[in-house]
Amino acid sequence: MANQDLLVYRDKIDAIDEQILALLSSRAACAKAIGHIKQNQTVAMPFYRPEREKAVLERLMDMNPGPLPDKEIRRLFREVMSACLALEMPMDIAYLGPEGTYTQAAVLKQFGHSVNTVPLRTIPDVFKAVQSENAHFGIVPSENSTEGVVTHTLDMLLQSDLRICGEILLRIQHNLLSNAESLSAVKAVYAHEQALAQCRNWLNRYIPHADLRPVSSNGKAAEIAATEANAAAIAGQMASDFYGLSILAAGIEDETNNTTRFLVIGNQQLTPTGDDKTSLVVSANNHPGLLHQLLEPIARYKVNMTRLESRPARQAIWEYVFFIDLEGHEHDEKTASLLAEIKRTASFFKVLGSYPVGTVF
Repeated sequence: MANQDLLVYRDKIDAIDEQILALLSSRAACAKAIGHIKQNQTVAMPFYRPEREKAVLERLMDMNPGPLPDKEIRRLFREVMSACLALEMPMDIAYLGPEGTYTQAAVLKQFGHSVNTVPLRTIPDVFKAVQSENAHFGIVPSENSTEGVVTHTLDMLLQSDLRICGEILLRIQHNLLSNAESLSAVKAVYAHEQALAQCRNWLNRYIPHADLRPVSSNGKAAEIAATEANAAAIAGQMASDFYGLSILAAGIEDETNNTTRFLVIGNQQLTPTGDDKTSLVVSANNHPGLLHQLLEPIARYKVNMTRLESRPARQAIWEYVFFIDLEGHEHDEKTASLLAEIKRTASFFKVLGSYPVGTVF
């Protein structure tokens, strides 16, 4: 009886799969048609529309009847949209490499697996690839919830004409990867300095005998651990798969909510979605009350400021620029009025981009 019941449900699944395949083919055909329309326009139209994709995914999650959780619905349709977009315009996405890093994981979360991922050595290299149109977009780390900002990214945003086109919030689970037989056999641990800091307590407790060796990225750490005896790396699941390393210990980060924010950089200006963030950088001649003067309009307009960072301006000693994130889009009426007032006060003012607010999944 049980076997007969299984056959009934398997037959149903086969029939449903046929329907899903037919619908996916219809969706892909629509995507190809949209691609042809865009290619034949006299005025160039963007193929990738993150604000449109955000609206589609949120609509589907609102409609989700279960039993699949929203996280899985988002992941499945992310891949469907990625495959369909590849039919319109295959995209090259530059990112801070090497392969197997969290930055590559951020690329796949944002764009799906149907893009061509291009690992580069440095953050400036990623900016250069997008600026020179050798890549459609770039992904760079911006800040970590426990270890703070990535200063190289802030410096490049200040110098570059590229805009922020999106943010990716990636929950970070650090793993200890190695070909060693046990924790006691590990003699050296390689990782990016931020990863070492994020796992400091665990390392001190479980492998205090190991030598901690900072390297340029966790992907590089995994590459070294794959070839060096009794070495380990701190990295994610992707690095374990890519470099053929075993996971000696999973989830070794000291903070369970450890999250890294990545930025999508490009030349595209996005339309409002109703749930946006605007990033800007401002400065003024140093004088008493400078910061209050720059920030007071934000409080008066009742706009939420989600981030404030200072960096040396490098033009003069003790002069600073301030990186600010605000809720709202630069084309929203209230946000536009606020930005105009800040601009009148500042000696230097630059909007870095308005883009959909990222979600942690």
